[in-house]
Amino acid sequence: MVGGTGLYVKAFCEGIDEIPKADEAIRKNIQQQFDANGLQWLQEEVQKKDAAFWQIAEQQNPHRLMRALEVLEATGRSITSFHQHKKTERPFNIIKIGLVLPREELKYHINTRVDAMMRQGLLEEVKSLLPYRSLNALQTVGYKELFNYLDGKTSLAKAVEEIKMNTRHYAKRQMTWFKKDEEINWHHPSDSIKI
Repeated sequence: MVGGTGLYVKAFCEGIDEIPKADEAIRKNIQQQFDANGLQWLQEEVQKKDAAFWQIAEQQNPHRLMRALEVLEATGRSITSFHQHKKTERPFNIIKIGLVLPREELKYHINTRVDAMMRQGLLEEVKSLLPYRSLNALQTVGYKELFNYLDGKTSLAKAVEEIKMNTRHYAKRQMTWFKKDEEINWHHPSDSIKI
């Protein structure tokens, strides 16, 4: 496997916990309350009702917070009670290799990539996706900033700068996640002999 989010790589290498499916009525109710009351309300609800999860939660991630409330309301148990914290034996050997760049080099590559995406039609792609903008898959870096531009909330230049900045922040979060994995052997991408 090459690439993937931190959670995907972890699930692939270690297996995944069996967490109950959400009841659709519960999910809809929590979503409606979140839409009406915002992130602060959601954070307060999780902190009050599931303190164990709150301590380890991605506290700015509404999807994770809503999922924790869904499980709690459906089962009466904290989502943390379903976390096994044990690796599932895998039928293959795992070698983890991470690629790391100096910060300024990474910034340059991110900025260059965003500029190339814009030249290759990202704005036109986003325009074609306007009817579907509420989908979770479109709440990601690149789309949300250009939706704001198309809504007249910002200039195109500002939206592009926000894409670059948010991509850098995302890359930093990814590095923070992966740096915790002591099994990863880190290399500069140009070091092909060691890799």
